[in-house]
Amino acid sequence: MFLSLKDNISMVKEELNSEEKFFEKAVMTEKFVKKYKNIMIASVVAIVLVVGANLAYSANENSKITAANVALLKLQKDSKNADALSELKMLSPNLYDVWIFSQAVANKDLELLKSLKNTDALILNDLVKYELATDAASLESYASKQDAIFKDLALVQSAVILLNENKIDEARNKLSMISKESSLNKLVAALMHYGIK
Repeated sequence: MFLSLKDNISMVKEELNSEEKFFEKAVMTEKFVKKYKNIMIASVVAIVLVVGANLAYSANENSKITAANVALLKLQKDSKNADALSELKMLSPNLYDVWIFSQAVANKDLELLKSLKNTDALILNDLVKYELATDAASLESYASKQDAIFKDLALVQSAVILLNENKIDEARNKLSMISKESSLNKLVAALMHYGIK
């Protein structure tokens, strides 16, 4: 019986120690929360604001895209619709430039093409430069740019123009600049064989 009383007392002591540690940790947690309460609340508010702002921005961008597509559809139905054209320009300047480019090419309007020389749409900028290159010198100038999309085609066109002007050696030089891996390689081979003898 004596041992069991001793065991009981040590069990009670252990329980008191663990409760004391629990309360000590609770007091420390409470102090931490009181000390950093404002920072924690500000962090939660900041996260909620960032998520909300991101959702609002995404919704706004999707709305702009939808409105720009509607304006483009109106233009496809009626290419003279000035309201749809100005709405497209306001909502999506790059899509507006693409529309203007398509109209300029379809109508062979060089002045309209020239108005797109400084467009921000990279691929479109390259296409405009290619479309505006009409003689051997301008085609060569276009082809000399490192990022020219239609480099090989411009070289072939330049060579054909030179062939028509009876400048055989210059045409051969242009055609030799086209790589063997080019999709125009068969055309180049045919021009070299039949056109430049």
